[in-house]
Amino acid sequence: MAANGQHTVIVIPTYNNVGTIKDVVLRSLQLDLPLIIVDDGSTDGSGLILGQIRESYPETVQLITFPTNKGKGAALKEAFRHAIDRDFTYAVTIDADGQHSPEEIPVLLEKASGKALVIGSRDISADGMPSGNTFANRFSNFWFTVQTLCHLPDTQSGFRVYPVKEINFRNLMTNRYEAELFLLVFSAWKGLPFVPVPIHVSYPEDRVSHFRPILDFVRITVLNISLCILAIVYGYPRMFIQWLVRRVGR
Repeated sequence: MAANGQHTVIVIPTYNNVGTIKDVVLRSLQLDLPLIIVDDGSTDGSGLILGQIRESYPETVQLITFPTNKGKGAALKEAFRHAIDRDFTYAVTIDADGQHSPEEIPVLLEKASGKALVIGSRDISADGMPSGNTFANRFSNFWFTVQTLCHLPDTQSGFRVYPVKEINFRNLMTNRYEAELFLLVFSAWKGLPFVPVPIHVSYPEDRVSHFRPILDFVRITVLNISLCILAIVYGYPRMFIQWLVRRVGR
């Protein structure tokens, strides 16, 4: 792995993924990397499974439990805070619903270096991709390009390697799943490089999706409007200054 294993932690946020969480965690443990798991107020029995895993792997697994559901953004914020407290350089985030393969984590880590943010990119036009996900991703990709002047093939992938000490996670505008888009946009404005890496994706029969088409679409639309305004007053000027400094430094 390009990223030093001693400085890398796997982060798994989960909420009511009782059918898939054990498999995702146990496969992740095969990589000999520490784990930070955030149980975001699960009520389906996931907590019992995670507690048993924590007892079996006390030196490897850190389990953080929220008493009530706070959202994926809140779970990531708490996990990143603990990662920094433990002096990790990289945090690999992977969804708990089974769509990503933990075995591909080394593939992402091979591309992790310096301040680069590595993004596991799905083929959103592939057969079997839920139509709602495909539309939401294309919608998100378009506005990300408008806000940052950058293009990414999959701005909604939760399978990423974050240079955790470099990203602006403390000032998230939302605690829900669209926080991942916020992290991308502010990382682009900060000048962090992006490295998209093609990944495989599958959708197990017992996978639970918490995507709510109408409500989540409204929330991400509100966030995009806010980010477009911020792009004009903050993002574009900052990117221009960074470009100017690079030009002068040549």
